[in-house]
Amino acid sequence: MAHTGTDSPVALVVEEDEAARDLATVLIEETDLDVIACSSAEDALAVLERGDVTVAMVVADTHLSGKMDGAALARTVEDRWPDVRLVVTSEAREERSAGLPPHAVYMRKPWLPLELLRQAERATLTARAA
Repeated sequence: MAHTGTDSPVALVVEEDEAARDLATVLIEETDLDVIACSSAEDALAVLERGDVTVAMVVADTHLSGKMDGAALARTVEDRWPDVRLVVTSEAREERSAGLPPHAVYMRKPWLPLELLRQAERATLTARAA
């Protein structure tokens, strides 16, 4: 996990694949969001539970190692932190119906960088309004 150490709203990038995680991190760093990158849902939940971090967006792949996959992480985030923007990614089309929360934005891999930036901008605007 990495953290830039400012009080800006944060995007959590939860991705097992290092190259995909790095690409999403670099793109989101070009916005007003800081980024914390995690390789597991458990690491992401630990960040969400911290009192010193304001998470505005979670970008999670459905395929994660550990006890919790990305769909379960998305459901947990929606239940516990309903104001956090959820973006769920996957390589498989059928993942869209695999129990994702209704407010999650689904982006099939390979996702378009511009679409990820749009989602980050929406998360930033929502965080500023709060």
